[in-house]
Amino acid sequence: MRSPVPQEVSDELRRVVERWRQLPLDHALSRMPLTSALVQRLADRVAGLRGTPARPVPDLGPATVMDQLTVMVYDLFATQPDAEVTDVVSELSGIRHSL
Repeated sequence: MRSPVPQEVSDELRRVVERWRQLPLDHALSRMPLTSALVQRLADRVAGLRGTPARPVPDLGPATVMDQLTVMVYDLFATQPDAEVTDVVSELSGIRHSL
């Protein structure tokens, strides 16, 4: 089965995840609010597209936030295949550059 995530988004997501894995714990912790905010925005967007109530994404710490981000990016494009690629790449790139 082919991923619904466009290649450009997938490439940038991979870069973010790779960079995150290189961070010392204290640096990752300092970037959690920014990263968690993006995960929550994506979750809220997907909930809205599905017509379900938005719920808070649990804070499971820096070890899992990249998994949460990956799932939310996947869910966005699975729910809205025509989602604006440039916007998502820009948000991911912003996270990566902040690291």
